[in-house]
Amino acid sequence: MKLLEGKTALITGAARGIGKAIALKFAAEGADIAFTDLVIDEVGKATEQEIASLGVKCKGYASNAASFEESHQVVEQVMKDFGRIDVLINNAGITKDGLIMRMSEQQWDAVINVNLKSAFNFIHAVTPVMMRQRSGSIVNMSSVVGVSGNAGQINYSASKAGMIGLAKSTAKELGSRGIRANAIAPGFIVTEMTGQLPEEVRNEWAKQIPLRRGGTPEDVANVALFLASDLSSYVSGQVIHVCGGMNT
Repeated sequence: MKLLEGKTALITGAARGIGKAIALKFAAEGADIAFTDLVIDEVGKATEQEIASLGVKCKGYASNAASFEESHQVVEQVMKDFGRIDVLINNAGITKDGLIMRMSEQQWDAVINVNLKSAFNFIHAVTPVMMRQRSGSIVNMSSVVGVSGNAGQINYSASKAGMIGLAKSTAKELGSRGIRANAIAPGFIVTEMTGQLPEEVRNEWAKQIPLRRGGTPEDVANVALFLASDLSSYVSGQVIHVCGGMNT
């Protein structure tokens, strides 16, 4: 039997990158997939079709994850379309890097809202659903910089640190209802976002990684699968680093 057979996963920001890799991994293990992105354009439609080709139900929802109202509307619609939500992956995220003395209030607010507030929005929305089911797995996509910090990324680091605290607190609040919450802290993962960095920066990153390579979205998806499945039925309130040994 597949690890997620009969389960429905809701993944935010999953039209591409790490979110898409998680969706494909979950679908291959039998989960029906609901995913969100700011808009469901040609890329989102292609992702929807690619996931559905694995023999599961899949639907993409256009939603601003930073909006409390829109997040709740998405969860309501997912329940109408799928009937249940067993797994929530809070993956939506952006970066607006800059040194603190030059960072604008808009840059700070945008990153905190999209990265951290969105996770609160969706956890708030799925909690009644999972409480009724008396089961559920929530995974927040944090980052190694949420643990160690990083110059030039105070907004991003703060948002990702907040996602860790959010996961740990959720685990304590909802554990008695059979709901687990954890965080994944990826290191340097090769995606479209990191691909925009100068080559010398990417090479410098690789030198700091004991495994001497950047991670792949599939590396992160494998850990997400573990946390979403019953293999981790006694794992809650934890942060799992996927960083090639960089943050040890």
